Amino acid sequence: MAGGTCAKKVALGTPSTEAIAILETQVDDLSPQVLAYLSQELLTLGAYDVFSQAITMKKSRQGILLTVHCPPALTATCRDRIFQETTTLGIRYRLEERFVLPRAIHALNTPYGPVRIKVCRRPLGDLAQGQPLTVQPEYEDCAAIARSHSIPLREVLELVHSLAITTLDFAGKR
Repeated sequence: MAGGTCAKKVALGTPSTEAIAILETQVDDLSPQVLAYLSQELLTLGAYDVFSQAITMKKSRQGILLTVHCPPALTATCRDRIFQETTTLGIRYRLEERFVLPRAIHALNTPYGPVRIKVCRRPLGDLAQGQPLTVQPEYEDCAAIARSHSIPLREVLELVHSLAITTLDFAGKR
């Protein structure tokens, strides 16, 4: 396969901190369809992450713990959507700090078309050893390629990752 192009220098990452809101609620009567819909809605509104866990609630009832990570400015918006879409009577929330590394989104040209990749440099490690780079192909771009070319998603992800690693410029080293 032909090589990709992405002539970008990747700078060393230094962690910064940012505030994050965490909202949680437990429900024991939410259908999986509503949970999937609500999760997608919250992500569309700007939540960083939405996940659920199976739990055992009082009186040994099976339930779901819904957790939302979002920017503090979206706390009320996410809270209101959870109240709107579920039967919960209460939502816990807290503000926390998280460490984040700088990241950049680049377009990588592949034999199948452009794919966005998220690139992040770790603050520690030896560049000569191939560390500390993290490259993550954009799922939606890769899934679209896999569907349109009838090839396994796994192969697309591996190709994009390999092309990104071999074409990114690590401060003059490849």
